[in-house]
Amino acid sequence: MTFRLVALAGAAALALCGSALGATERYVVIANGEKVGHLTAEVEGANVAIDYAVSNNGRGPKAREKITLSPDGRPVKWTIEGSSLFGNPVNETFDWSAGTAKWVSAPDQGTVKAAQPIFYAPADASPWMDGQFARALLKAPNRTLPVLPSGSMRLDEVRKLTLGEGAKAVSLTVYELSGLDLQPSMVTLDDDGELFALGGLVREGYEAEFKTLQAMSREMALQSAKAARAKLAHTFQGPVRIKNARIFDPRAMTVGDLSEVVVFDDKIVSIEAARQGPAIKGETVIDAEGGVLVPGLHDMHHHASLSSNLFNLAAGVTSIRDQGNDNDELLSRIKMLEAGEIAGPRIVRNGFLEGRSPYSARNGFIADSLQEALEDVRWYADHGYWQIKIYNSFNPDWVAPVAAEAHRLGLGVSGHVPAFSSPDRVIKDGYNDIAHVNQLMLGWILSPEEDTRTPLRLTGMARGTDLDLTSPKVRATIDLMKQKGVKLDTTAVILERLMLSRGGQVNPGDAPYLDHVPIGYQRYRKRGFVTLEHPHDHERYQGGFERVLETLKLLDDNGVQLLPGTDDGTGFTLHRELELYVKAGIPAAKALRLATLDSETYFGRDQQLGSIERGKLADFVLVAGDPTKDISTIRQVRMTMVGGVAYYPAEIYQHFSIKPFAPPPSVSVSAKAAPQ
Repeated sequence: MTFRLVALAGAAALALCGSALGATERYVVIANGEKVGHLTAEVEGANVAIDYAVSNNGRGPKAREKITLSPDGRPVKWTIEGSSLFGNPVNETFDWSAGTAKWVSAPDQGTVKAAQPIFYAPADASPWMDGQFARALLKAPNRTLPVLPSGSMRLDEVRKLTLGEGAKAVSLTVYELSGLDLQPSMVTLDDDGELFALGGLVREGYEAEFKTLQAMSREMALQSAKAARAKLAHTFQGPVRIKNARIFDPRAMTVGDLSEVVVFDDKIVSIEAARQGPAIKGETVIDAEGGVLVPGLHDMHHHASLSSNLFNLAAGVTSIRDQGNDNDELLSRIKMLEAGEIAGPRIVRNGFLEGRSPYSARNGFIADSLQEALEDVRWYADHGYWQIKIYNSFNPDWVAPVAAEAHRLGLGVSGHVPAFSSPDRVIKDGYNDIAHVNQLMLGWILSPEEDTRTPLRLTGMARGTDLDLTSPKVRATIDLMKQKGVKLDTTAVILERLMLSRGGQVNPGDAPYLDHVPIGYQRYRKRGFVTLEHPHDHERYQGGFERVLETLKLLDDNGVQLLPGTDDGTGFTLHRELELYVKAGIPAAKALRLATLDSETYFGRDQQLGSIERGKLADFVLVAGDPTKDISTIRQVRMTMVGGVAYYPAEIYQHFSIKPFAPPPSVSVSAKAAPQ
C-alpha cells in the first residue's frame, strides 16, 4: 500500500493556470504497464470540473470536483464528491468568504479567519491540482507556502528532460513536492506550467513515454536512497562493544542481566557479563544504558520500496518478506542492498502470481492460462525467489498444479485464497501459508459463490461478529493447518485500520506516532475506510474485529505459527501488529519470538539469524525499555543494526521531517576506532 492513496492538492493563482480561457485536459492512470484509470479536467475561466476514477485490484478512488477561483486565482469554493479507495462515500467541501475559510472533510472540519483566500490540502482530491500547486510554489518566496489545515509545502527542482519526437516533443521539468506526506511526491510540468505526470498519472497521448518517466523517477529515487545511506549508515573500524545491555533470548523468552556484546564486521564475536574498567584499545563503545537488545524484527508481509527500507530500519525491522513487487526492480534493489549501496532490511522475495479478470492486481505476473502460470513459476525459481504468492483472480483449478511445480523447484507457496475457492481447498492444494487473517476467516464467514476479488474481502469481515469459533467448520480448518504445517501471515493491523476506521477519529494503533508526522499523513490516517450504512454497522465491525483477535489466540493455542506482517510501508504498523498479538492474549515475549527467531526458522536461516548469539550475524535492535513487560516499548527504538552497520532511528526520522521517538545511544570512539 502507498502512504497516500490520492494526491493532496492546493490551488494556484488564475494567472498561473494556462488553461484558464477554456480547455480539456486528459490523463490516464497506469499500473504495471496497464491502464487502470483516467482523469479529465474541464477548465473554463475561473471554474474547473474534474472527473477522476481508478480501478485496480478491485478497488480505487473516484472523485468529481468543482472548483471556483477568485479573481486573483485562489480557491473560494471546492466540492469533492465520490468514493475513497474502498468505496467509502466522499463529500468534502472548502469555502472562503467574508474573511473566513471553512472546510468539512472525512478526517476533520475547521474554520479559520483569513483576510484573503488561503490554500487548502483536501483529504480526498484527484492529483490534478498538485500541478497547479507546483506552479504557485514556483512564484512563492523560497518556494514555500502555508496550507490548511496546518503546515507548509515546499517545491524543489530536480530534473529537466524532453519526451516525444517531432510535433509531440515536449520539454519538461520535474519537481519534488514535500511537506504534506511521509515522503515527497514528484510532479512533472511542461514549459507552460501544465501538469504532465504525477505518480502513475500521465498526459493522454504520451502513454508510450510513461516507461521513460518511470525509469527516470526510479533513477532519482535511487540517487536519493544512495545519498541517504551515505548520510545515515554508521560503519566502524575495529570491534564495536555494546555495553550495559540486557539481551532478549527468544528461546527462553526472557531478558537477561546486563551484558556486553561485541561485533566485528558483520558478526557477533562475543557475549560476556558486564565488566568494569576502561574501554579496550581500538574498540568503539556504544552504551545501551540498561536497554534491551532484541534480535532484529521481521515484517512477513511487505512490499518493499526505497523509502520503506528506511522506515523499516527506523522501526527495528531488519528482515522482510516481500509479497509482490516489480520483479526486475526488486532484483536490482536486492543487489544494491547486498553491496551496501543503499540501506534497508534483508529481503526474502516472493513472486506475485495473479490471474486475468476485471479485478486483477497489476503486480508481478498476470497469467492468462495455466501454461503461462507454470512458466511464471519457473521464472521465479530461476531468479532465486523463495516462494510464489497467489492472488485473488487466480483460477482455483490452477492452484494444485502450480503449487506442485513450485514445490518441485524448491519454492514454497503463499497467498490469498482465490475467489470462489476456500482455505481448506488451497491448503490441500499445497499452500505453505495463507496471507492475511481475513483470507482465512472469510472461508468461515462468506458463502462460496461470493466474490472476494472485490472489497467484500474486507467489508465482509463485519459478518465475523456472528462467527462461532467453536463450530465444526472452524475446527476442521485448524486441524488441517496443523496436519499440513500451514502458517498464517496475519496482518491484523490492516484489519484494525479498515474495520475500526471512523472519519475524524484516530485509530488506537496510530495514536502513538501520529502527531510526529506531517499533516497530510495525519489527515489520511483519520479517514474512515468502511461505509456505515446502518446503525448497527459500527458494532458489527467492532464485533468482527474481536473475532479476529480471538482467531489469533485460537491459532496460537493450537500450535499454528503466526507470521507477523503488515502490508504497509511505514514501520509503525509492525509495532502495532505485535501489540495486537498481546491484546489477543499472546504473551509479549511470545509475540517477540514470533517476530524474531520463529520467522527465521521459517526461512531456514535460524543458524545465522533470529537470536543474539556468538557467531551469528549482527542483526538486532536496541530498545529503551523492556518489551517483554510492556510490548509498546518496542516503539522506542534507539538503534538498529543490520550486519554490523548501525542506524539511529532519530536520524532517519529527522531525514523525513518526522519528530523522533527516542534518542540515539551515546557512542565513544578511541583514536584507533574512528567511524567511517
